Formats: sequence, structure tokens, C-alpha cells
Amino acid sequence: MADPKTKTADDQPYDAIALAKKHRISVEDAKAIIAKHGADRKSADKEARRIAV
Repeated sequence: MADPKTKTADDQPYDAIALAKKHRISVEDAKAIIAKHGADRKSADKEARRIAV
């Protein structure tokens, strides 16, 4: 059983450049998404997919 104190990648906020590259959006848009959604990667990915070209 995993230690509940152990943080996974899903618990950490995105790096703006990584989010921008993953969804092919601008770094500025990625920073705005991260500011809005924080460490919630699922929500950040969903928001990034909405604005991706």
C-alpha cells in the first residue's frame, strides 16, 4: 500500500512550458490555466484542450 504522504506527479502543479508543449498552446495561456487550476492536472488538461488549436 502506498504511503498517503507520498506525492505523485498528479499532485504537483504543471510546469507552464510542459503544459504548453503537451497541448500546443502558448506559454502565456498555459500560465493562466495553471494560475486558475493549480495542482489539478485533470482540470488543467481539460481547459488546455478547450483552447488548443
